[in-house]
Amino acid sequence: MELFILVFAALFSVMNPFGTVPVFVSLTEENSKVERNKIAFWTSLNVLIILVISFFIGKYILLFFGITLNSLKIAGGLIIASSGFALLTGEFSKHKGMKKTSVKEDVETRSQISLTPLAMPMIAGPGTMSLLITFNKELDELNKVLIILGAIVLSSITIYLILKSSFYIVKALGASGINALSRIIGFIVIAIGVEFIISAVVSVLNIK
Repeated sequence: MELFILVFAALFSVMNPFGTVPVFVSLTEENSKVERNKIAFWTSLNVLIILVISFFIGKYILLFFGITLNSLKIAGGLIIASSGFALLTGEFSKHKGMKKTSVKEDVETRSQISLTPLAMPMIAGPGTMSLLITFNKELDELNKVLIILGAIVLSSITIYLILKSSFYIVKALGASGINALSRIIGFIVIAIGVEFIISAVVSVLNIK
């Protein structure tokens, strides 16, 4: 249970679905409730697929390019920490490469937005992928793998529920409430990124 909570909390903080709520609302404001629920479902399903692929295939990508786990943890820690700083400064969408005007123009040319930009890069970005690859490399026992998969599934379900309720969340919290919540999550995300970097540096120093 402790591992499950740890993995779920780390995934939820790094993905930060609450930071995606304003973007989801702006992109789906002209859709019906049924259409919005459908987009939320496919977004969460795409996130689940991306997370599972990252968890199982990511380590082979490291082997192919000759990247060590410590290098990945430092690079991933920097990405995660920078995402946290973006949340603290209120520039999360810009950090993800999401300019409002370009998103609007892109949506006009595509009917499907559940994969991009919502699932990737808004929710499942490089930081999330590096986090899962690290988990796979360090926790490879079968029971732990099953626990991590359970946390991934719960994270995806939570994303669906949050996106499905996004219009109610915006109405209840307002822009200031969402910004305050994002900043709190941002602080946690920075701590996760720093922890990644510290553990990698300590590991390298111990080896030497």
